[in-house]
Amino acid sequence: MPTRRRLLARCSALALVLVAGACSSGFDFGAPDPTTTQGEEVLDLWRGAHWAAAAVGALIWALVMFCILRYRRRNDELPSQSPENIPVEVFYTLTPLVVVAVLFVFTVLTQQRVVALSDDPDVVVDVVGFQWSWQFEYPEEEVTVVSNGFDTPRMVLPVGATVRLRLESPDVNHSFWVPRFLVKRDLIPGIDNEIEVEVTQAGEWEGRCAEFCGLDHYRMNFSVAAVPPEEYRAWLDERRADPVTTQAASASTGGAGG
Repeated sequence: MPTRRRLLARCSALALVLVAGACSSGFDFGAPDPTTTQGEEVLDLWRGAHWAAAAVGALIWALVMFCILRYRRRNDELPSQSPENIPVEVFYTLTPLVVVAVLFVFTVLTQQRVVALSDDPDVVVDVVGFQWSWQFEYPEEEVTVVSNGFDTPRMVLPVGATVRLRLESPDVNHSFWVPRFLVKRDLIPGIDNEIEVEVTQAGEWEGRCAEFCGLDHYRMNFSVAAVPPEEYRAWLDERRADPVTTQAASASTGGAGG
């Protein structure tokens, strides 16, 4: 009896540690807080996969504890020597297949929603990654922001708008990654890659190239600033009003950021 109490106490302590760890991270399981609707979709999938893993782990631990407590040795008699147990074998063969199939379906559905493109996005930005920096061109607004190769360029987006990012590379493979977006996409020479994001809150976040692209890959950083629509329009008007300012903004991060 004392042994059983100790086992139950240890199992309870382990469960409390796991639950406390999940609660301390807001049940995000290590993922950053998303700032886009697409990121929220990814986070929901991430949470579902972790809860499924937790359920499978709890089932396994429960079965292990049951076997330890129920069938611990009491005498010298041998346990059943039956060579097979068809129901149990069917169960532990089909259950993983069902779990994998369900996760696969949810993953495909989430991916389709995340990569879907609208017919008429509110803003279009041509994102060019090159060795070793970034250029952000707003073709409909006639505004371009490009780093001089040393400063960090800044992309400005309106909150609540559907923004299409058209990703291009003139040299080697790069990767557009903003951790708080929870979405990453490669820039491949000769391949037209597009993603859409809808930023849900104002703020400024770091981005970087997540594909090793050469000697100065480590310098390929940028920032994304999400601002209210009226502030975004004022930023565009400022860039269009003064061509000299626009050219300066294209050569320096300080001017590009507004």
